[in-house]
Amino acid sequence: MESSLKNIVIVFLILFLGVGKVAAQKKSKNVKAVPLTDRQVWLQEMDKMVRPVIYSLAKDSLRIVMPKEVSIRSDNKESRIKVQYVEILGRVLSGIAPWLQLEGGSEAEIALRKQYREWVIKGIKNSLDSNAKDFMNYDIAGQQLVDASFVALAFIRAPWLWENLDKKNQNLMMKSIATTRKFKPGFSNWLLFSAVNEAFMAKFGYEWDVMRVDYALQQMEQWYVGDGMYKDGSTYAFDYYNSFVIHPYLGTLVDIIGKKTNAYNAMFEKVKKRNERYAVIQERLINSDGTYPATGRSIIYKGGAFHHLADMAFKKLLPKQLAPAQVRCALTAVIKKTLESPTTYKNGWLSIGLYGDQPNIADSYNNQGSPYLCTSIFLPLGLPETDAFWANPPVKWSAQKIWSGEDFPNDHSVDLR
Repeated sequence: MESSLKNIVIVFLILFLGVGKVAAQKKSKNVKAVPLTDRQVWLQEMDKMVRPVIYSLAKDSLRIVMPKEVSIRSDNKESRIKVQYVEILGRVLSGIAPWLQLEGGSEAEIALRKQYREWVIKGIKNSLDSNAKDFMNYDIAGQQLVDASFVALAFIRAPWLWENLDKKNQNLMMKSIATTRKFKPGFSNWLLFSAVNEAFMAKFGYEWDVMRVDYALQQMEQWYVGDGMYKDGSTYAFDYYNSFVIHPYLGTLVDIIGKKTNAYNAMFEKVKKRNERYAVIQERLINSDGTYPATGRSIIYKGGAFHHLADMAFKKLLPKQLAPAQVRCALTAVIKKTLESPTTYKNGWLSIGLYGDQPNIADSYNNQGSPYLCTSIFLPLGLPETDAFWANPPVKWSAQKIWSGEDFPNDHSVDLR
C-alpha cells in the first residue's frame, strides 16, 4: 500500500511538472521581447566595437591580439603597422570620451561605464609605460601628428580622464603629444591636427604655440568656399573631411581658444554659423534607410562620416530646423546600416570597408586602427538619457519625410563668408 502510494505521488509530480513546463513554454512564447531603446542599441554597438581595444590595452596585450592589417594598396606597410596603436587609441578614446565623462544613467550603464573607466585609465598608463608591452611612441612617423590630435581631443572632451591620471602620467602624455611638433603638417586639414594638439596644451595649463593655432585658423578661413564647407587644401574635394576633421576640430578651437583670447571673436561667430549649415547638409545626406553617398577618400571610416552631426548634437548646438530626436533617429539608422553586414567584424575587430569587408575601398594610408574613427558617431552618448536627444519620441528625418511624399521646406545655399 505504501509502495503504490509512493508511485502515485511520483507519477503526479511528473505530470504536474510536465504540465507546468508546457504552460511556461506557452507563456514564454506569448510574451513579446521588449525592443531595445535607441540608447541601448548605441551602447550595445559601442561596447561590441571598442571592448577588444580597451580591454586588451588594459591587460597590456593590445600589440599581441590586434591584427596587423593594412590597405591592399598600402604606401608603407611596415610603418602603417607601427603607427596603428596610437591611431586606434586616439580614435576610440575621442569617440567614447563624452560617455566616459558622463555620470548617472541606468544601473547597467553605470556599471558598464565604471568598468570602461577602469580599463581606460589602466590602458592609458600602459601606453605611457616604457616597460609595458603596449608602450606607444608618438614620434615614429608623420601620421602620428594626426593620431596624437585624436588622443588630445579625447582629453579635451573628457577632462575626467586627465583628472584621473597621476601627475607623472599627465606629464608623460603631454610630452608624447609634444613630440609630434617635429612633424611638418601637410598643407591641408592637417594644420588642424597641430592646432588641436596646442589647444590641448592650452586647456591643461602647459605652454602652447600660438602661431600653430593662428596659422591653422587663418588658412582655414582662406579655404572657406561657401555653403558651410571648406576646401581641404588648395582644391575642393567632395568627400567627408569637412565632417571627419574640419568642422569638429574648428569647433574644438572655438571652445578652447575662444576662452584664451578675443582675437578670433568675429571669425568664430562665422565658424558657428557654418557649423550649423553643414549640420543641415549632413542630416539631408542620410537616406531613408540609413545609407549615404559613398564618395571620396577615407570612406572606410563608416559612421565617422557624420562626426560633425554627432558632435553638434552632443554639444546641443543643432540649428533650430533639426530636432534632436530627428538627428538621433537618423544617426541610429546610419549605425545600424554601417554595422549590419555579417563581415563587419573579423574575430571581433572591425574589417576594412564601408559595408563589411571591402578591401578595395581602402586608401593607401589605412591600417587596422583606421576604421575606428567611426566611434565618433557615438558622441551623443555623452548626453544623459533624460536629454531631449534620447527622451523625445522618434521623429522622421528629412529623407524619410521627403521620400514618403510629405510636404517639406525647400533648401538654399548660404554663403557665410
